[in-house]
Amino acid sequence: MGSTIQQISILVLPILLAVTFHEVAHGWVADRLGDPTPRLAGRLTFNPIKHLDLVGTLVFFFTRMIGWAKPVPINPLNFKDPRRDMMWVALAGPVTNVLLAGVFAITFRSLHQLSFSPSPLFLKVFIPVLLMLKVGVVINIGLAVFNIIPIPPLDGGRVLIGLLPPAKAEAFAKIEPYGFLILIFLIIARAVEFFVFPIIRFGVQIFLGTNI
Repeated sequence: MGSTIQQISILVLPILLAVTFHEVAHGWVADRLGDPTPRLAGRLTFNPIKHLDLVGTLVFFFTRMIGWAKPVPINPLNFKDPRRDMMWVALAGPVTNVLLAGVFAITFRSLHQLSFSPSPLFLKVFIPVLLMLKVGVVINIGLAVFNIIPIPPLDGGRVLIGLLPPAKAEAFAKIEPYGFLILIFLIIARAVEFFVFPIIRFGVQIFLGTNI
C-alpha cells in the first residue's frame, strides 16, 4: 500500500503540470489569434482542476505515459483564417509539452550529476525529486506524442484537417464525434501500446539518455 501511495504521489505533480500547460497553451494561442472563447470560459488559468478530465487522468495513472485533459473550447469562426489558425492552436499543446519535458530533463540531468552523501535526508527527499523529474519527462513526451495521433479531436487530427484539401478535410472531420471511442478501442486493442509507446520511449531516451 505504501509503495502504491508513493508511486501516485510521484505521478501527481508531473501529470497536473503537463495537462495544465498543454491546455493553457491551446487557449492562449487561440486568444492571441482572435478567439476569446477560452478566456471567457475561464480556461486561461493554471488551476489544474479546470482542465482535468476524469477518464483521461485515470488513463495517465494506469499507463504511466499517456492520457488526456478536458478540451479547451475554441470557436474557429473568430479566427481570420480558421484552418490555418486551428493548426497553430492544435500544435501549441504538444509543443509546450516537449518544452516542458526539456525543462524536466535539464533539471534531472543537472541534479543527477551532483554529488551528495547518502544520508537519510538524501534518500527521503532527493531520490523522490529525481523520480518526479524523470516521470515529468515521460508524461510530457507521452502527452505530446499521444496528442499528435491523427484522429480528431486530438491535436494531430486537427492538424491533419488543416493540411487536407477542403473537401477531404470536411469528410475527415465528420469522424470527430467518434474520435474518443476510436481511441478507447485502440487502447484496449493495445494498438497504442504497440505503435505509440516505442516512440515515447525513444523520445525519453533522447531527453534523458536512458531507457524507461
